[in-house]
Amino acid sequence: MTGAKRKKKNVLWSKMHTPHWEDFKQWCRKRLPILEWAPHYNLKENLLPDTVSGIMLAVQQVTQGLAFAILSSVHPVFGLYGSLFPAIIYAMFGMGHHVATGTFALTSLISANAVERLVPLSVQNLTTQSNTSVLGLSDFEMQRIGVAAAVSFLGGVIQVAMFVLQLGSATFLLTEPVISAMTTGAATHVVTSQVKYLLGMKIPYISGPLTFFYIYAYVFENIKSVRLEALLLSLLSITVLVLVKELNEQFKRKIKVVLPVDLVLIIASSFACYCTSMEKTYGLEVVGHIPKGIPPPRAPPMHVLSAVITEAFGVALVGYVASLALAQGSAKKFKYSVDDNQELLAHGLSNVIPSFFFCIPSAAAMGRTAVLYSTRAKTQCVLASIIVVGLKGMLIQFRDLKKYWNVDKIDWGIWVSTYVFTICFAANVGLLFGVVCTIAIVIARFPRAKTLSIKNIKEMEFKVKTEVDGETLKQVKIVSINNPLVFLNVKKFHTDLINIIQKENASNLLLDDISKCEQNTLLSPLSNGNCSEEASQPCQNEKCSLILDCSGLTFFDYSGVSMLVEVYMDCKNQSVDVSLAHCTASLIKAMKYHGNLDSEKPIFFESVSAAISNIHSNKNLSKLSDHSEV
Repeated sequence: MTGAKRKKKNVLWSKMHTPHWEDFKQWCRKRLPILEWAPHYNLKENLLPDTVSGIMLAVQQVTQGLAFAILSSVHPVFGLYGSLFPAIIYAMFGMGHHVATGTFALTSLISANAVERLVPLSVQNLTTQSNTSVLGLSDFEMQRIGVAAAVSFLGGVIQVAMFVLQLGSATFLLTEPVISAMTTGAATHVVTSQVKYLLGMKIPYISGPLTFFYIYAYVFENIKSVRLEALLLSLLSITVLVLVKELNEQFKRKIKVVLPVDLVLIIASSFACYCTSMEKTYGLEVVGHIPKGIPPPRAPPMHVLSAVITEAFGVALVGYVASLALAQGSAKKFKYSVDDNQELLAHGLSNVIPSFFFCIPSAAAMGRTAVLYSTRAKTQCVLASIIVVGLKGMLIQFRDLKKYWNVDKIDWGIWVSTYVFTICFAANVGLLFGVVCTIAIVIARFPRAKTLSIKNIKEMEFKVKTEVDGETLKQVKIVSINNPLVFLNVKKFHTDLINIIQKENASNLLLDDISKCEQNTLLSPLSNGNCSEEASQPCQNEKCSLILDCSGLTFFDYSGVSMLVEVYMDCKNQSVDVSLAHCTASLIKAMKYHGNLDSEKPIFFESVSAAISNIHSNKNLSKLSDHSEV
């Protein structure tokens, strides 16, 4: 009897705890994405290309690490650590398959404000020049990296706290014009900070509002102190970097390994520096000796945390926004999904944990290309040139102004004002202004963000049937957009549109194997290889059609136009014809300018009946559909 009770108790215990264990494993896979993809990693297909890409990226991390450490006002060796540890942490917790995490110009510039404020150069003259036991560096250098590590630690803690509060869901407030303007303005600040190295001038540290203008005012007032040697070397370095990188980009399909021009330039300048003694002969600043090895971990100085709160918030917000934009861009391009909240956790831990290894703040950076590393002494004007050219991708975002002007002039105004605020104050101030400005304008144009719903449309069906035969109507899906389409509701619009089509496809068997895919293949191309080729082609033998009735689309912004173009392109890739009816002239102009729409056949029509008549004339129709409202 006792044995039976014990057996029954064990069964109950197993039933109670098995679901909890499964939930725990699912939670671990969700929070540690490496557990999801590592067991399914295809060594045969992916190891060689990943190894080549990893080597190329690692070398670029080295060169940029040295440059961004100087930008952060710490010893260059700490930039090497900042290129290693954050990448390892992000590989375990991050979801961006193509995100290169490490030292970042914008976060380095923000942390430099705290370093220069708390440990200014004047302290170096007051302290003894005794070396510490850490890599043989001076007390002054260790104090500086301590402040930078504290900024990284607190910034990471803020990001983790944002993850706990699930604030990643609020990223829809960060529109593309705001992010573009903020990163462009911050890149302008970074270039300005390198002027002293590019020109070989001694410029005192300047901080606070309008720093951008004060620095250039000082440069023009002391223009005679520019060192011609440094200027010529900087111009030569920038020219070589730009030309070779453009050639690499142009011929990247023909050559598998790009020329590591950053490394070649550093080696050449280091050799020239060694042979000609530039530091003594021409008075150029050089980095000098780079210590070997990795020091044992040490906690950041906690007593300075209260003094670096402002910079920590800047690192947390600016770093996350710039990184998320890159992750979402790569996810959209390569058809996979990114969890905004998980990215907060990944970048937070990528700042917290490496801060114990003397790392400066990190984030994902664009423009990490292939380079190699093998040098000892580096001239700072060459490293400054690498920083400037590395920011090319951000600086050329000025070209977006023409795009925003043609798509939505209000977004153009938001871009300009956000950029001005970033230049006059700081990146985090410009970001905050851009978000507030965007929300205020939308509230003025769109008092309440309406949800999306479905309604009975028998009247519309009747009207259409009176103009063309009913057989044609049964072969088309008509979706009506009866709300403004702005950044506040584009994701909801996309989700509801997928659900409407997916529901109809499920009932009418438009898709051959929809149950195997989490995403709707009619609108979203497959994100992985789990679905069969047949499922990825919903209309193998017949042509499907979708009509978007835009009669209720009273206004739109850049995000709304982007979503409409995205829907059109996704449908086109799945051999689905898309037509838009009742479009305003401004919407037609914006969509034509924003996307490469098919010019061979018309896609814009005056009415739904005109669109259906056009579809009927092509006689490439197939399935039944109703008229739903989004």
